[in-house]
Amino acid sequence: MNSYNINKGIGRTVEFKGLKAQYLFIFAGGLLGVLVLVMVLYIAGMGSYACIGIGGGGASLLIWQTFAMNKKYGEHGLMKVAARKRHPKYILSRRRIGRFVRSNLKKETP
Repeated sequence: MNSYNINKGIGRTVEFKGLKAQYLFIFAGGLLGVLVLVMVLYIAGMGSYACIGIGGGGASLLIWQTFAMNKKYGEHGLMKVAARKRHPKYILSRRRIGRFVRSNLKKETP
């Protein structure tokens, strides 16, 4: 029977078979989602071979993409990409400063 070390020490991130941090949650949640999808399709009356094909294809796609993202972005890369998308590339201000101050003063006075 194989035994795998999941955590290598205190203060280090969780790693399993090369997957680190949030990729483990994506991996586990995705596999659970594929399993639920296959069960729903089977209960709905789809053929068993079609369900197995969809489940196997979905699981293999999920595994491939998760390991590819892990390799491309690294441990904290997905958080950095998400933060970069939320920040504007540049800020435009086409109003003169005096006009901006006057409009703010009008808002403050009752």
